Amino acid sequence: MGNPKHTEVSVARQSPQRPDADEPELDDTADAVEPEDADTDQAGPAPDRSLWEAVEIDPVEIALPAGTGFTLRAYRPARDLTPTDVAERDEDDPFLARRQVIEEEEDDETVVILDEELAEEFAESDREAEGRRREAAGDEAESEDEEEAADEAGDEEVPVFLSHKGRLLLFKTPESLVSFIRSGAPNDLSQLDSWRELSERVEPADIAPLDEDTYELDLVVENLRGGHDTWDPTLLIEAGEIARDVSYALRLPAVLDMLSAGSSLDDLDEALRASVNGGIGGFMGRRRLKKIGAQTASLGWRTIVGKISAVVDWRD
Repeated sequence: MGNPKHTEVSVARQSPQRPDADEPELDDTADAVEPEDADTDQAGPAPDRSLWEAVEIDPVEIALPAGTGFTLRAYRPARDLTPTDVAERDEDDPFLARRQVIEEEEDDETVVILDEELAEEFAESDREAEGRRREAAGDEAESEDEEEAADEAGDEEVPVFLSHKGRLLLFKTPESLVSFIRSGAPNDLSQLDSWRELSERVEPADIAPLDEDTYELDLVVENLRGGHDTWDPTLLIEAGEIARDVSYALRLPAVLDMLSAGSSLDDLDEALRASVNGGIGGFMGRRRLKKIGAQTASLGWRTIVGKISAVVDWRD
């Protein structure tokens, strides 16, 4: 039996003025190809990225144990950004509040131990030592180096998210994200020059994150628990990238420390990156991975995912 779809197309293409019985075989062959071409054409066009390129902001999708949500991320020179205000968030954190009390008590104890005369003596000694150091190194050269370092730090592009008062805003649907953008509600991205243009032009259909802007933090811990042979380098490398961005933008120093250069999780990240390369580099990377404890890595990442989840403000 023939394909009914092909038969229908063949019948539609038959001409009563062509009685030759041999011709339909050629038509059947042509018809067998045409529906496949039509199916190929049905693959929709690539999402329009012109809006995001114009405003230099990108939609991001993040999956956490509590669910999956959409947000926005941009990169700008550090000098052009005002960091998110975490004072209110930190006041709500009982553990951080307790730590601040302890630090204040330690400061008070220091003041009590040193009377004014002794404190002034130490301060004068420090000033003299600092003066000698500056003279030896050359005040002018040191000043130039400091200014150059400050300029480089200010020019460095850093991440900023759709956040407010130290909390990452995640939206469960594109519609709710667009509604928030258009609402004029305060957020950390509104300081960008392109924010107004985005709020005027964005539509729910535009909220279509690229593959490289989609992160699955909810799968990281389970993947690490599976052992070295099941580790997914792409999943884990991308998790490290978004965790670093979020912890910088949301001012989470504990997470930054856990992922800083020389840490065990940074070693894991470097070994994973090396392992996906070919040749001797990939071989050495896989050897390094074998030396990293799966339990230690999974516990570390569980802490990171927990700290990031704690500063998420879910919006429906």
